[in-house]
Amino acid sequence: MDNLKVTVFQGYLFWENIDKNLQNIKLHLSSIREKTDLIILPEMFNTGFTMNADTLAEPVKGKTMQWMKEIAEQYECVVTGSLIISEKGKYYNRLIWMRPDGTFETYDKRHLFALGKEHETYTAGTKRLIVELKGWKICPVICYDLRFPVWLRNKNEAYDLLLVVANWPEKRALHWRTLIPARAIENQCYVIAVNRVGHDGNEVYHSGDSNCIDPNGNVIYYKRDEEDVYTFSINAEELHKIRRALPFLKDADDFDLHI
Repeated sequence: MDNLKVTVFQGYLFWENIDKNLQNIKLHLSSIREKTDLIILPEMFNTGFTMNADTLAEPVKGKTMQWMKEIAEQYECVVTGSLIISEKGKYYNRLIWMRPDGTFETYDKRHLFALGKEHETYTAGTKRLIVELKGWKICPVICYDLRFPVWLRNKNEAYDLLLVVANWPEKRALHWRTLIPARAIENQCYVIAVNRVGHDGNEVYHSGDSNCIDPNGNVIYYKRDEEDVYTFSINAEELHKIRRALPFLKDADDFDLHI
């Protein structure tokens, strides 16, 4: 298990404009000057958080997924983020884990944001995803999932890195900044959380506050209000050291979540 080099994109998302968002993200990513293992984009990175799925949904392997494949191949790394997918007559807020060779994994957002009527448009996922990269076990989730610790419970050290992509509004930024270190400490894992900035089409402001927290709750990366493309490393030995010194996960209650 090697150290993992991660690039986060905290960006402004142009409301419901797929082409403009893909162009803007590609332009920002061109500033990357070092080899990275993983590029993380926000939730619904090509549209913003919208319920207009009838117009904006794409099929599996549609335009945006092809774009992700091209970016992954260009930077020789995994690219991840969520978008609106239409499949078998249903809409999903689906995270794509795109590898450079074009193979991919998916995760459908489990907890749909009822306050924003997300559950009236999208179908909830039923399975958690654990992927591997350079020996790291990674659990990617989407925005509102962050509030539900049972869903994110790290039983038997199932994962080393919790990855959260989001469109989390500034008016609840205190919750965001509190829950992320809580998830890191209780699960003895790194947490990388990537949010957007700026106003969306409903005039809701997003302050970003994207960050990376280590298993002890220390801040590795933090950015507020501004667009940012930033690359940093997370340390495998530090993770193992913390788990050896403080083997709290072994004392966790033994139960499974049945859906």
